[in-house]
Amino acid sequence: MIQRHTCENGLRIVTEKIPSVRSVALGIWVGTGSKYENEANNGISHFLEHMFFKGTATRSAKEIAETFDEIGGNVNAFTSKEYTCYYARVLDQHAPIALDVLSDMYFHSIFDADELEKEKNVVIEEISMYEDTPDDLVHDLIARASYEKHPLGYTILGTEDVLRSLKRDDLQAYVDQRYLPTNTVITVAGNFDDSLIEDIKRRFSAFHRSATLPVLTTPDFAANVISQEKKTEQAHLCISLPGFQVGHDEVYSLILLNNVLGGSMSSRLFQEIREERGLAYSVYSYHSSYKEAGTFTVYTGTAVEHVGQVFDIVSHVLRDVADHGITEKELNKGKEQLKGSLMLSLESTNSRMSRLGKNELLLERHLTLDEILAKIDRVSHESVLSVAQQLFRSKLALAMVSPLDGFPANVKNDILL
Repeated sequence: MIQRHTCENGLRIVTEKIPSVRSVALGIWVGTGSKYENEANNGISHFLEHMFFKGTATRSAKEIAETFDEIGGNVNAFTSKEYTCYYARVLDQHAPIALDVLSDMYFHSIFDADELEKEKNVVIEEISMYEDTPDDLVHDLIARASYEKHPLGYTILGTEDVLRSLKRDDLQAYVDQRYLPTNTVITVAGNFDDSLIEDIKRRFSAFHRSATLPVLTTPDFAANVISQEKKTEQAHLCISLPGFQVGHDEVYSLILLNNVLGGSMSSRLFQEIREERGLAYSVYSYHSSYKEAGTFTVYTGTAVEHVGQVFDIVSHVLRDVADHGITEKELNKGKEQLKGSLMLSLESTNSRMSRLGKNELLLERHLTLDEILAKIDRVSHESVLSVAQQLFRSKLALAMVSPLDGFPANVKNDILL
């Protein structure tokens, strides 16, 4: 059962007790990411994530790592466009140790000047690695093509120039602005007792820091076209359309539609492009939901000479589903796949902990498993067709990384209109 507690300072604690397991996953979630940055500090959220591991007033970076190695646990973090999470997964008897280290990192990281400069080089290498991976890079480009200058279009990693300019005072000012009790959620999933939750309250309920969080505007879908010339063996192509924000009434219809179009090996795009024609090894679609907006995206990597043909196939598949909807078999199969994926994910304490954090930060509510299954069951042919007609009658955002100097003539962003 999911339990939620709000401390007097506004910090939220969300827990799910699972007595049948022998592990505990614990996460500290902060409602900040690249969406809350600007051009002058783009990348600071992710860089801060790195710096929280570089030492506290009482622990070095090595000691933080050794603590988890000694108890056979894992500690890590990640930054997205809308949140940053510091998390650990350990045996249940070691949960107090994990909490001690994570809270020490949260409250007492020192951002040492020497470590700061070394970690800048580490992140710059990470950026270089990312830019050398065209099937990753193209997803940053499609975000920029979809959202233009809105912060949702910013890269999470930032740029080398911005990173080089960051000072310790910049990091501390950003922490003071975003790492607030009202903007922080602690999530716990697994086998734990009430003493762990009391320990969390003791450590975090006396924490006071306040700032005014800016209200972001809802971005318009930009439908821009971006092509980056790069010496690659394949052309990496992304096609995006407007989607739904988190919590939209028809988001489950769109999730099922995505599953039918490109979310599985039996999906239409996978079967048409890879299995029937052999034009790509990797082809898939996905839906990204944010607080203010969402996008539906198709990705494929194909030979340069096949870009135009693959684009025509994708356009045809999208038009066909907007004209005729999906079949009874696809509807039923999609529902069972979504239910299966959901149920399997619940077998992991880490997945449950992540689900709690995302739902609390983005939705501020937690649906039961039965409520989610009911929403999936309510998806109908009519709702899927309505969503496809609503979304797939738009201009496209296009992004490509390839050796080509621009797109082939038939690749246009108004092809579905």
